[in-house]
Amino acid sequence: MGNPPGMSAYRGDLFGEVRANENFRKVLATTGHTQLVVMTIPPGGEIGEEVHRGIDQVLIAVSGSGASELDGDRQPFGPGDVVVVPAGTRHNFLNTGSEPLRIATVYGPPDHRPGTVHRAKQDADADQADVPPHEG
Repeated sequence: MGNPPGMSAYRGDLFGEVRANENFRKVLATTGHTQLVVMTIPPGGEIGEEVHRGIDQVLIAVSGSGASELDGDRQPFGPGDVVVVPAGTRHNFLNTGSEPLRIATVYGPPDHRPGTVHRAKQDADADQADVPPHEG
């Protein structure tokens, strides 16, 4: 029994995918319970303050330097760091360095349409159709 339509398994070099990614957001795989996404935040950029209702998020920094903000608490965020953001937590991730901040993130349940690619944050902000699969 396979995954439902739009849902996919993933096997690959995750950190290689993160390092090669030039998009703000690229969904690699979506299942019924989780979603694997790679993100690249340009110098001076940010994900943008947000709160996920009913969705936990795990973010892993692969390269670059930045900061994580969870409910107003700002901490450094760099290669090897992981931040677990429980549902309902106000959060933001910022690039504080001179190189792109490259991140792998897992949502549970999924937060974006399967296959979503946003080249820049402005594209993500403008994408009104990008809703979690369980809300679509």
